[in-house]
Amino acid sequence: MLDPVEALTSAFPQAMEDTYEFRGEITVIVAAENIVEVCRHCRDTKGLEYNFLSDVAGVDYYPQEPRFAVSYHLYSMVHNRSLRLKVFLPGDEPELPSVTEVFPAANWSEREIYDLFGVVFTGHPDLRRILMPDGWDGHPLRKDYPLGYETVLFSFNFDEIDKHKPYARE
Repeated sequence: MLDPVEALTSAFPQAMEDTYEFRGEITVIVAAENIVEVCRHCRDTKGLEYNFLSDVAGVDYYPQEPRFAVSYHLYSMVHNRSLRLKVFLPGDEPELPSVTEVFPAANWSEREIYDLFGVVFTGHPDLRRILMPDGWDGHPLRKDYPLGYETVLFSFNFDEIDKHKPYARE
């Protein structure tokens, strides 16, 4: 069984940006252009064998830069251990190679991140909206996305709010 940090650092010294461990979880920060090769290495290397992609998650760190991050949560069923690969992306035109050729399970997660955060996954076999309607403007999980709200109904403001409710006409 190989140490994942040592194995990845020796195989991809130019791609490893940082590593850290917190409460037994190892996170490796990877350069965006190398994510496909790193995922393939994690899956195919004897001693690593991270053969299960359990999740792909997007994060918006607005107003910080780099603004976006995409985390790949890998699991080795052979060695019963987890690894997180994390990629940071700029706020203007975030783009990342798709890992669907390595882990087909990334398909819908990448589409969801594209739809809700606006991260474009190049080489994705079917990159289109998955939750929002096709004509929807913007990406609702971005922190700068305008909020829609409805005034909370209380007894003191019932009449004012009630007159604006869209009741069905008989």
